Amino acid sequence: MDDPKERSVEHFLELIKRSKRGKFKIYIGMSAGVGKTYRMLLEAQALLRNNIDVKIGYVETHKRVETEAQLQGLPVIARRKLFYKGKELEEMDLKAIINIHPEVVIVDELAHTNIEGSTNEKRWQDVIALLNAGINVISAINIQHIESLNEEVEKITGVAIKERVPDRILELADEVVNIDLTADELIDRLKAGKIYDAKKVPLALNNFFQWERILQLRELALKEVAHQVERKISIEVPQNIKLRPELFLACISTNDTSAKVIIRKTARLASYYRSKWYVLYVQTDNESSDKINLASQRYLINNFKLATELGAELLKVKSNNIAKTIWATAEQYNITTICIGTPQFKFYQLVLKTAVFTQLLNKIAKTPIDIVILS
Repeated sequence: MDDPKERSVEHFLELIKRSKRGKFKIYIGMSAGVGKTYRMLLEAQALLRNNIDVKIGYVETHKRVETEAQLQGLPVIARRKLFYKGKELEEMDLKAIINIHPEVVIVDELAHTNIEGSTNEKRWQDVIALLNAGINVISAINIQHIESLNEEVEKITGVAIKERVPDRILELADEVVNIDLTADELIDRLKAGKIYDAKKVPLALNNFFQWERILQLRELALKEVAHQVERKISIEVPQNIKLRPELFLACISTNDTSAKVIIRKTARLASYYRSKWYVLYVQTDNESSDKINLASQRYLINNFKLATELGAELLKVKSNNIAKTIWATAEQYNITTICIGTPQFKFYQLVLKTAVFTQLLNKIAKTPIDIVILS
């Protein structure tokens, strides 16, 4: 298996061997048309070539030529036919899949609502039943169907999405894979008639498929998959071999000017590394609420507000030993970089004059923690 897609299949096969419960793989996309179903069928073809008992439980090709071509030669489990409100409709046949019990089954449109009278209300519930039966499942979902992101996507697109999947279903997944395209690539596919019928293209371009909207949806999809990868690492990778995430600690005082600079520059660093960051304020006895002047209190409140708006988590600690508190906080929160202002300010003159600060530097010299002095 030299091809990257073939290696992905091989990795999924390794997961299958580890547990009697079915393994679960989800393809996520920022919108319709990015190629989720196509990729699932490509994987099914690769599994079939490797003599794996793979079946199509349910796929929806939407009459897309490239997708239908990949369906050729794959064994399909017949859908269940039933009448609803005078019409003959088709649903995935859950009981048939469990009875046939393939090693791997492809189940498209995870957020789908089943026809009234089905065993389960939602297809994701069918998938849980398949997993519990020991069948490995490969499925797909668009980002707008994830429950916790639903409102955010609605604000971006202006479209209300009724079919949703609880976040816990993604947490059940052994693998989550993002099918990514640039906004330009997706729009080119749309214009080429590879997503919708040509008659629907102008309407789609003026609504859901606007460039700015696609860009925001792409960001959400990338963040969601990154979140799922981080969760898997936190659960499955031993602590001693994990890569340390970048975590920043901005240390501020009541000084208005320096604090704002430190907060803003630390926010930019954290944004660059897409990392979590904290703002630490050490309140000494001299800065207690009954001793600090109103102007300093106002500066402090404004700086806290700025930090929160920029995404920081606020830490307020009462202590007369500023340097020692900075070090203890850095250890407690696994900080990788401590950000302080230039020592010309009164606060840092206090820090630099203490013997503890010298000890702090000595300690940090023996650790991977960096100190950044922001001008």
